[in-house]
Amino acid sequence: MKISNGFLIREVQKVDNKAIEATLSKIMREFDVPETGTALADPELKTIFETYNTNNSIYFILEKNNLIFGGAGISKLKHTNENICELQKMYFLKNARGLGLGDKMIDLCLMKAKEFGYDKCYIETMFNMESAQKLYLKKGFSYLDKPKGNTGHSSCPVWMIKDLK
Repeated sequence: MKISNGFLIREVQKVDNKAIEATLSKIMREFDVPETGTALADPELKTIFETYNTNNSIYFILEKNNLIFGGAGISKLKHTNENICELQKMYFLKNARGLGLGDKMIDLCLMKAKEFGYDKCYIETMFNMESAQKLYLKKGFSYLDKPKGNTGHSSCPVWMIKDLK
């Protein structure tokens, strides 16, 4: 799907695994994300295609001129009996920020979450990711006092949720 400024959003492919891992790792390190207890330590960071190539999961790549600038995905929230998905690994390189691309990406992810039949969407983030939090609030997310499920992201101190119904 072409969007703006030459960027496009498309579903992840197996060939993207190494490039998306490198891109996401670079962005997380830019924000001083801890090496443990965050998405930076997730084993699936190396296998994004396989991780999201399952029922009720999807991962999108933000691309321009055949280069990956970031991505975002939806998957069932781990270790919960509730019908909740998680918006996962939504990060963009600096030169893709502030262009409205996050707005488009989150709309696409939330649309897919609704198509998959989830009741709510959950997200974990870092305190210093203030622009991301502003976007999530704009999209109807609200803050939680404690985490949901058990993502293994013990170093992520900000939790948010959105009702999809």
